[in-house]
Amino acid sequence: NERNRLRNRYYKSSVRTLIKMFFQDLETYKTSQSPEEREKLKKILSSIYSLIDKGTKKNIFHKNAAARKKSKLANYLKTAEV
Repeated sequence: NERNRLRNRYYKSSVRTLIKMFFQDLETYKTSQSPEEREKLKKILSSIYSLIDKGTKKNIFHKNAAARKKSKLANYLKTAEV
């Protein structure tokens, strides 16, 4: 139980931390619209996707919850590009 709790905590907290970084960078991207910021956002987004997928594979996240998180993040990036 302790091993699983620590593993779950690692994945969930890492995803939350990366999402916070994503939103901070998203705010700067909204003002600057530079290609460098966009690449940085895409890199963070791919690492979030990776952690969410790995967590889903290990039954830390439910598959629908993981899909919902990924979809919402993609939509935030898409609306910022307009």
